[in-house]
Amino acid sequence: MSMTNPATISPAQPSANAAVLRDDMSVRAKLVEATLDSLLPPTTGGDARLIDAMRYATLGGGKRLRGYLAVETASLFGVPEQQSARVGASVEMLHAYSLVHDDLPAMDDDDLRRGQPSTHRKFDEATAILAGDALQTKAFEVLAESATHADAAVRIALITAFAAASGAAGMVGGQMIDMEGEGRALPLEEVRHLHALKTGCLIRYSAESGAILGKADPNLQRRLRSYGANIGAAFQIADDVLDATATAEELGKTAGKDEASGKSTFVALLGIDGARAEAERLTHLAIEDLAPFGAKADRLKALAYYVIERRN
Repeated sequence: MSMTNPATISPAQPSANAAVLRDDMSVRAKLVEATLDSLLPPTTGGDARLIDAMRYATLGGGKRLRGYLAVETASLFGVPEQQSARVGASVEMLHAYSLVHDDLPAMDDDDLRRGQPSTHRKFDEATAILAGDALQTKAFEVLAESATHADAAVRIALITAFAAASGAAGMVGGQMIDMEGEGRALPLEEVRHLHALKTGCLIRYSAESGAILGKADPNLQRRLRSYGANIGAAFQIADDVLDATATAEELGKTAGKDEASGKSTFVALLGIDGARAEAERLTHLAIEDLAPFGAKADRLKALAYYVIERRN
Protein backbone atom coordinates (compact mmCIF):
# COMPACT_ATOMS: atom_id res chain seq x y z
CA MET A 1 0.00 0.00 0.00
CA SER A 2 2.58 2.53 -1.13
CA MET A 3 2.22 6.00 -2.51
CA THR A 4 4.24 8.17 -4.85
CA ASN A 5 6.04 11.12 -3.26
CA PRO A 6 3.64 14.06 -2.79
CA ALA A 7 4.18 17.11 -4.96
CA THR A 8 6.19 19.98 -3.54
CA ILE A 9 4.37 22.98 -2.13
CA SER A 10 5.95 26.40 -2.50
CA PRO A 11 5.23 28.90 0.28
CA ALA A 12 5.27 31.69 -2.30
CA GLN A 13 2.38 30.29 -4.39
CA PRO A 14 -0.81 30.10 -2.28
CA SER A 15 -3.17 29.29 -5.18
CA ALA A 16 -0.84 26.56 -6.42
CA ASN A 17 -0.51 25.32 -2.85
CA ALA A 18 -4.27 24.80 -2.61
CA ALA A 19 -4.33 22.73 -5.80
CA VAL A 20 -1.34 20.62 -4.74
CA LEU A 21 -2.83 20.11 -1.28
CA ARG A 22 -6.15 18.94 -2.75
CA ASP A 23 -4.31 16.40 -4.89
CA ASP A 24 -2.21 15.26 -1.93
CA MET A 25 -5.25 14.95 0.32
CA SER A 26 -7.01 12.92 -2.37
CA VAL A 27 -4.07 10.49 -2.61
CA ARG A 28 -3.84 10.11 1.14
CA ALA A 29 -7.63 9.78 1.46
CA LYS A 30 -7.53 6.83 -0.95
CA LEU A 31 -4.77 5.26 1.14
CA VAL A 32 -6.80 5.62 4.35
CA GLU A 33 -9.98 4.48 2.57
CA ALA A 34 -8.25 1.32 1.30
CA THR A 35 -6.98 0.65 4.83
CA LEU A 36 -10.48 1.08 6.25
CA ASP A 37 -11.88 -1.25 3.62
CA SER A 38 -9.36 -3.95 4.53
CA LEU A 39 -9.97 -3.53 8.27
CA LEU A 40 -13.77 -3.70 7.91
CA PRO A 41 -14.35 -6.53 5.41
CA PRO A 42 -17.96 -7.37 4.56
CA THR A 43 -19.39 -10.59 5.96
CA THR A 44 -22.35 -12.88 5.35
CA GLY A 45 -22.71 -14.07 8.95
CA GLY A 46 -25.20 -13.08 11.60
CA ASP A 47 -23.39 -9.77 12.09
CA ALA A 48 -23.67 -8.84 8.39
CA ARG A 49 -26.12 -5.97 9.01
CA LEU A 50 -23.86 -4.54 11.71
CA ILE A 51 -20.79 -4.68 9.47
CA ASP A 52 -22.76 -3.16 6.59
CA ALA A 53 -23.76 -0.26 8.84
CA MET A 54 -20.16 0.20 10.02
CA ARG A 55 -18.93 0.28 6.43
CA TYR A 56 -21.73 2.65 5.41
CA ALA A 57 -20.84 5.06 8.20
CA THR A 58 -17.11 4.94 7.52
CA LEU A 59 -16.41 4.38 3.81
CA GLY A 60 -17.02 6.41 0.70
CA GLY A 61 -17.11 9.98 1.91
CA GLY A 62 -15.57 12.80 3.85
CA LYS A 63 -12.34 14.76 3.54
CA ARG A 64 -10.34 12.34 5.75
CA LEU A 65 -8.79 15.38 7.43
CA ARG A 66 -7.93 13.45 10.57
CA GLY A 67 -6.51 10.53 8.63
CA TYR A 68 -4.52 12.93 6.47
CA LEU A 69 -3.01 14.57 9.54
CA ALA A 70 -1.93 11.22 10.97
CA VAL A 71 -0.21 10.15 7.76
CA GLU A 72 1.31 13.55 6.96
CA THR A 73 2.75 14.24 10.41
CA ALA A 74 4.14 10.70 10.57
CA SER A 75 5.91 11.32 7.25
CA LEU A 76 7.96 14.06 8.95
CA PHE A 77 9.67 11.28 10.93
CA GLY A 78 10.00 8.67 8.18
CA VAL A 79 7.23 6.39 9.48
CA PRO A 80 6.15 3.77 6.89
CA GLU A 81 2.76 4.54 5.38
CA GLN A 82 1.45 1.07 6.21
CA GLN A 83 1.71 2.05 9.88
CA SER A 84 0.49 5.64 9.71
CA ALA A 85 -2.44 4.64 7.48
CA ARG A 86 -3.62 2.28 10.21
CA VAL A 87 -3.54 5.13 12.73
CA GLY A 88 -5.35 7.33 10.21
CA ALA A 89 -7.98 4.63 9.68
CA SER A 90 -8.37 4.21 13.44
CA VAL A 91 -9.09 7.87 14.04
CA GLU A 92 -11.49 7.94 11.08
CA MET A 93 -13.40 5.01 12.62
CA LEU A 94 -13.75 6.84 15.90
CA HIS A 95 -14.77 10.04 14.11
CA ALA A 96 -17.39 8.06 12.16
CA TYR A 97 -18.75 6.59 15.39
CA SER A 98 -19.12 10.10 16.82
CA LEU A 99 -21.04 11.26 13.75
CA VAL A 100 -23.36 8.24 13.81
CA HIS A 101 -24.26 8.94 17.44
CA ASP A 102 -24.35 12.72 16.87
CA ASP A 103 -27.03 12.31 14.20
CA LEU A 104 -29.36 10.23 16.39
CA PRO A 105 -32.74 11.72 17.40
CA ALA A 106 -31.58 11.85 21.04
CA MET A 107 -28.63 14.02 20.03
CA ASP A 108 -28.61 16.42 17.04
CA ASP A 109 -31.45 14.59 15.24
CA ASP A 110 -30.06 14.93 11.71
CA ASP A 111 -31.25 12.87 8.76
CA LEU A 112 -28.42 13.87 6.42
CA ARG A 113 -24.69 13.17 6.56
CA ARG A 114 -22.18 13.70 3.74
CA GLY A 115 -25.07 14.18 1.34
CA GLN A 116 -26.56 10.77 2.18
CA PRO A 117 -29.13 9.52 4.71
CA SER A 118 -27.67 9.32 8.21
CA THR A 119 -26.85 5.81 9.40
CA HIS A 120 -29.96 5.57 11.59
CA ARG A 121 -32.09 6.59 8.60
CA LYS A 122 -30.39 4.14 6.24
CA PHE A 123 -30.67 1.26 8.75
CA ASP A 124 -32.45 1.93 12.07
CA GLU A 125 -31.64 3.56 15.39
CA ALA A 126 -30.63 0.37 17.22
CA THR A 127 -28.30 -0.70 14.40
CA ALA A 128 -26.79 2.78 14.26
CA ILE A 129 -26.05 2.73 18.00
CA LEU A 130 -24.41 -0.69 17.75
CA ALA A 131 -22.45 0.31 14.64
CA GLY A 132 -21.08 3.33 16.49
CA ASP A 133 -20.18 1.21 19.50
CA ALA A 134 -18.40 -1.33 17.30
CA LEU A 135 -16.48 1.36 15.37
CA GLN A 136 -15.24 2.85 18.62
CA THR A 137 -13.91 -0.46 19.94
CA LYS A 138 -12.47 -1.43 16.55
CA ALA A 139 -10.52 1.85 16.48
CA PHE A 140 -8.70 0.90 19.68
CA GLU A 141 -8.21 -2.70 18.51
CA VAL A 142 -6.37 -1.44 15.42
CA LEU A 143 -3.99 0.65 17.54
CA ALA A 144 -3.30 -2.28 19.87
CA GLU A 145 -2.16 -4.59 17.05
CA SER A 146 1.55 -5.04 16.34
CA ALA A 147 1.01 -4.13 12.67
CA THR A 148 0.53 -0.53 13.84
CA HIS A 149 3.97 -0.47 15.48
CA ALA A 150 6.37 -3.16 16.64
CA ASP A 151 7.12 -1.29 19.88
CA ALA A 152 4.42 -1.95 22.51
CA ALA A 153 5.35 1.29 24.29
CA VAL A 154 4.46 3.26 21.16
CA ARG A 155 1.13 1.44 20.85
CA ILE A 156 0.34 2.16 24.51
CA ALA A 157 1.21 5.84 24.01
CA LEU A 158 -1.10 6.02 20.98
CA ILE A 159 -3.95 4.34 22.87
CA THR A 160 -3.50 6.53 25.95
CA ALA A 161 -3.55 9.79 23.94
CA PHE A 162 -6.46 8.52 21.84
CA ALA A 163 -8.54 7.63 24.90
CA ALA A 164 -7.88 11.02 26.48
CA ALA A 165 -8.88 12.82 23.26
CA SER A 166 -12.09 10.88 22.77
CA GLY A 167 -13.51 10.36 26.26
CA ALA A 168 -15.12 12.43 29.00
CA ALA A 169 -12.18 14.86 29.07
CA GLY A 170 -12.28 15.15 25.28
CA MET A 171 -14.79 14.64 22.49
CA VAL A 172 -17.58 13.02 24.53
CA GLY A 173 -17.30 15.64 27.26
CA GLY A 174 -17.51 18.37 24.65
CA GLN A 175 -20.68 16.84 23.21
CA MET A 176 -22.25 16.82 26.68
CA ILE A 177 -21.38 20.49 27.26
CA ASP A 178 -22.77 21.30 23.79
CA MET A 179 -26.08 19.59 24.56
CA GLU A 180 -26.33 21.25 27.99
CA GLY A 181 -25.67 24.63 26.37
CA GLU A 182 -28.59 24.53 23.92
CA GLY A 183 -30.91 27.44 24.49
CA ARG A 184 -28.42 29.18 26.81
CA ALA A 185 -26.07 32.06 26.03
CA LEU A 186 -22.62 30.68 26.84
CA PRO A 187 -19.68 33.07 27.28
CA LEU A 188 -16.93 33.01 24.68
CA GLU A 189 -14.41 31.16 26.85
CA GLU A 190 -16.91 28.38 27.53
CA VAL A 191 -17.63 28.06 23.82
CA ARG A 192 -13.88 27.83 23.18
CA HIS A 193 -13.62 25.11 25.82
CA LEU A 194 -16.52 22.99 24.54
CA HIS A 195 -15.26 23.08 20.96
CA ALA A 196 -11.68 22.37 22.05
CA LEU A 197 -13.10 19.17 23.52
CA LYS A 198 -15.83 18.24 21.03
CA THR A 199 -13.91 18.91 17.79
CA GLY A 200 -10.41 19.99 18.66
CA CYS A 201 -9.21 17.06 20.74
CA LEU A 202 -9.52 14.50 17.96
CA ILE A 203 -7.84 16.79 15.41
CA ARG A 204 -5.12 17.56 17.95
CA TYR A 205 -4.56 13.83 18.52
CA SER A 206 -4.42 13.18 14.77
CA ALA A 207 -1.57 15.68 14.40
CA GLU A 208 0.23 14.42 17.51
CA SER A 209 -0.11 10.74 16.54
CA GLY A 210 2.49 11.03 13.79
CA ALA A 211 5.05 12.24 16.33
CA ILE A 212 4.15 9.39 18.70
CA LEU A 213 4.56 6.87 15.87
CA GLY A 214 7.89 8.42 14.93
CA LYS A 215 9.20 8.47 18.54
CA ALA A 216 9.80 12.18 18.07
CA ASP A 217 11.64 14.51 20.40
CA PRO A 218 9.16 15.72 23.08
CA ASN A 219 9.47 19.33 21.90
CA LEU A 220 8.51 18.38 18.35
CA GLN A 221 5.62 16.33 19.67
CA ARG A 222 4.41 19.36 21.65
CA ARG A 223 4.71 21.51 18.55
CA LEU A 224 2.50 19.17 16.53
CA ARG A 225 0.07 18.86 19.43
CA SER A 226 -0.24 22.66 19.54
CA TYR A 227 -0.58 22.83 15.75
CA GLY A 228 -3.41 20.29 15.90
CA ALA A 229 -5.15 22.20 18.70
CA ASN A 230 -4.97 25.46 16.75
CA ILE A 231 -6.25 24.08 13.46
CA GLY A 232 -8.90 22.13 15.36
CA ALA A 233 -10.20 25.37 16.84
CA ALA A 234 -10.00 27.11 13.45
CA PHE A 235 -11.83 24.17 11.84
CA GLN A 236 -14.72 24.50 14.30
CA ILE A 237 -15.01 28.25 13.74
CA ALA A 238 -15.09 27.63 9.99
CA ASP A 239 -17.86 25.07 10.62
CA ASP A 240 -19.85 27.70 12.54
CA VAL A 241 -19.45 30.16 9.65
CA LEU A 242 -20.45 27.52 7.10
CA ASP A 243 -23.52 26.53 9.12
CA ALA A 244 -24.62 30.16 8.96
CA THR A 245 -23.73 30.87 5.32
CA ALA A 246 -23.62 27.66 3.23
CA THR A 247 -26.44 25.62 1.73
CA ALA A 248 -27.32 22.04 2.66
CA GLU A 249 -26.06 20.97 -0.78
CA GLU A 250 -22.66 22.53 -0.10
CA LEU A 251 -22.43 21.13 3.41
CA GLY A 252 -23.80 17.65 2.71
CA LYS A 253 -25.82 18.00 5.92
CA THR A 254 -28.62 20.21 7.23
CA ALA A 255 -27.64 23.89 7.24
CA GLY A 256 -28.66 26.46 9.87
CA LYS A 257 -29.04 23.94 12.68
CA ASP A 258 -26.91 25.87 15.17
CA GLU A 259 -29.20 28.90 15.17
CA ALA A 260 -32.33 26.73 15.11
CA SER A 261 -31.08 24.80 18.16
CA GLY A 262 -30.19 27.96 20.04
CA LYS A 263 -26.53 27.01 20.28
CA SER A 264 -23.86 29.47 21.34
CA THR A 265 -21.36 29.59 18.47
CA PHE A 266 -18.44 31.77 17.46
CA VAL A 267 -20.70 33.36 14.84
CA ALA A 268 -23.40 34.12 17.42
CA LEU A 269 -20.83 35.69 19.75
CA LEU A 270 -18.43 37.38 17.31
CA GLY A 271 -20.43 37.80 14.12
CA ILE A 272 -19.35 36.30 10.80
CA ASP A 273 -16.49 38.76 10.22
CA GLY A 274 -15.26 38.43 13.80
CA ALA A 275 -15.39 34.64 13.62
CA ARG A 276 -13.41 34.64 10.38
CA ALA A 277 -10.80 36.95 11.93
CA GLU A 278 -10.44 34.59 14.91
CA ALA A 279 -10.01 31.60 12.58
CA GLU A 280 -7.26 33.46 10.71
CA ARG A 281 -5.51 34.27 14.00
CA LEU A 282 -5.50 30.60 14.97
CA THR A 283 -4.23 29.63 11.52
CA HIS A 284 -1.22 31.92 11.93
CA LEU A 285 -0.50 30.40 15.35
CA ALA A 286 -0.66 26.92 13.81
CA ILE A 287 1.85 27.90 11.15
CA GLU A 288 4.19 29.28 13.82
CA ASP A 289 3.99 25.89 15.55
CA LEU A 290 5.55 24.30 12.47
CA ALA A 291 8.67 26.49 12.40
CA PRO A 292 11.11 23.74 13.53
CA PHE A 293 10.15 21.55 10.56
CA GLY A 294 10.98 24.07 7.84
CA ALA A 295 9.91 23.27 4.29
CA LYS A 296 9.07 19.68 5.24
CA ALA A 297 5.89 21.05 6.81
CA ASP A 298 4.71 23.09 3.82
CA ARG A 299 1.75 20.77 3.23
CA LEU A 300 0.70 21.13 6.85
CA LYS A 301 0.95 24.91 6.50
CA ALA A 302 -1.27 24.78 3.43
CA LEU A 303 -3.69 22.58 5.36
CA ALA A 304 -4.00 25.26 8.06
CA TYR A 305 -5.32 27.66 5.42
CA TYR A 306 -7.49 24.98 3.84
CA VAL A 307 -9.48 24.35 7.03
CA ILE A 308 -10.74 27.96 7.12
CA GLU A 309 -11.22 28.40 3.37
CA ARG A 310 -13.19 25.19 2.62
CA ARG A 311 -16.86 25.27 1.60
CA ASN A 312 -17.97 22.03 3.22
